[in-house]
Amino acid sequence: MLTVLRNRTYRHLFTAQVIALVGTGLATVALSLLAYDIAGPDASAVLGTALAIKMIAYVTIAPWIGAVADRVPRRALLVAMDLVRAGVALALPFVTQVWQIHVLIFLLQAASAAFTPTFQATIPEVLPDERDYTRALSMSRLAYDLESLFSPALATGLLALVSYNWLFAGTVVGFAASAALVVSAVLPKPVPVERAGGVYAKAAFGARLFWATPRLRALLALDLAVAAAGAVVFVNTVVVVRDHFGRSAGAVSVALGAYGVGSIAVALVLPSLLARLGDRQVMLAASYGFPIVLAVVAAVTAAPAGTGTWLVLLGAWAAIGAASSAVLTPGGRLIRRSAADEDLPAAYAAQFSLSHACWLVTYPLAGWLAAGAGLPVTAGVLSGIALASAAAATMIWPVRDPFRLEHIHADLPPDHPHLVGAVHSSGGWRHRHDYVIDARHSAWPGRKAV
Repeated sequence: MLTVLRNRTYRHLFTAQVIALVGTGLATVALSLLAYDIAGPDASAVLGTALAIKMIAYVTIAPWIGAVADRVPRRALLVAMDLVRAGVALALPFVTQVWQIHVLIFLLQAASAAFTPTFQATIPEVLPDERDYTRALSMSRLAYDLESLFSPALATGLLALVSYNWLFAGTVVGFAASAALVVSAVLPKPVPVERAGGVYAKAAFGARLFWATPRLRALLALDLAVAAAGAVVFVNTVVVVRDHFGRSAGAVSVALGAYGVGSIAVALVLPSLLARLGDRQVMLAASYGFPIVLAVVAAVTAAPAGTGTWLVLLGAWAAIGAASSAVLTPGGRLIRRSAADEDLPAAYAAQFSLSHACWLVTYPLAGWLAAGAGLPVTAGVLSGIALASAAAATMIWPVRDPFRLEHIHADLPPDHPHLVGAVHSSGGWRHRHDYVIDARHSAWPGRKAV
């Protein structure tokens, strides 16, 4: 897996990603402590609103950035967003009002909504070989999971020496270092995309690409399954551990760590697994694990607390992490195969936006259900959502899903360059090639245009 680090550009980008993730992890801990200092017992409401702001920024900002990404040099865009995030982190220690936190969080997450899809769209161009790109996806998953384990431990160690405000300084250093590493990398130039309708049409294109491509519609259904299971972990872990099991705050970290361990374990073996089984088989099989595990969680939280049920819960969290990694990591491969090079920024921006829209639904659902109906009902309802999502993905994603498709062009003149090698038929000009939705292909073969 580490062989991809021989590529200098990718090595710099991956290092930038890791450093920025550590800085973000430190900021997460510091922000919680800042919210408590300002709001006291209402800190949970402040952080809950901040989380909602984060998701809203992700859902609304990313498509528009994807629409203009071809007009801005990628290196300049990535560096500018890192510097914006560093500026926000620099300002956070000085806030004294809750509304100031919310404004700065929106700016921070808006910059992340611009940075992340652009970064994702750059990697497949830096690593055009599919095996290398798959390894890069697994390494990215590892980076996220290791950060979730490492950053809290680092924050704990630093807080023993300095006040939490200095954690924001670590965040500033992280984003500044990320910007410096991006500056040192040679990135591919964006390919200008001319599309009728201007910026709005470009912003909407990514969503239309997902809707028109069967495997991408299936990916969106799988994103909802991941969000249903993940919401139980990220929203309800503290309640399950502290209230149901009566364990200490440290046990919350143990439970979340179990999720990370499961995800890391799958990320390590995923490149070889995908080479043997393929994306569809791996992703769908993992998606059916979510409703099963959530049903187990419903049973565990309905049963009396004990050592046995605690170990079952840790196993369930690890299983959810493993299944999430198996579904999310290959998603980048599907997007890469389903979009032209010039449309990759719009495609990744759409996936970023639509997948976070799923979390925007499941996060509050998990919280409200747990508060009003209890943990067993919460796990049961989200298990049903995960099962419906997995079943929908199975029906949407064709068993036979070749990339080269035969199709007919009825609206192109015979001398059009795209029709070289095409054969005239009763409906127009017939030919076969790697098929993606673009300016010349507005609908999937066999479906009406959307």
